[in-house]
Amino acid sequence: MARGKKSGPSRLDLRRQNEAAEAQEPEEEEEGDEEEAEEDEEAAEETEEAEAGDDDGGDDDEAPKPKKKAPPKKKAPAAKKPTVRKSRVKEPPRMRAIWVIFDNGSKRVKEFPYAQKADAERVLAEKQEEKKGTFYLQLVKEPMES
Repeated sequence: MARGKKSGPSRLDLRRQNEAAEAQEPEEEEEGDEEEAEEDEEAAEETEEAEAGDDDGGDDDEAPKPKKKAPPKKKAPAAKKPTVRKSRVKEPPRMRAIWVIFDNGSKRVKEFPYAQKADAERVLAEKQEEKKGTFYLQLVKEPMES
């Protein structure tokens, strides 16, 4: 079976429509509840007045007419979401490579620039002949001084 593009709105479009519909429903119910409560209070006042007026034997055919509902109130514009600012990624410091001669306790004995590896190996050989300790040469990267 070949998978092709489906015709019609995408899932994202359907989701947005659904969220918009859900967002509108509670507001309409709240406005309707307020209007109904106001109408109930007005109707209760009118019936009390009508009952007081019935004592003189008026016609029962005249029922209080329900008032028309006021047009729905305009919604306030939706608040904009705050923009999220991406934090800048701090650049790592520039590094420089150097040759370092270490002793057996991993203490730095001498340092050489990267281009002077031959000199570093020569000094390492001298150190190993002079003393009976262990020395080794290692490439180390350090941050450059600005």
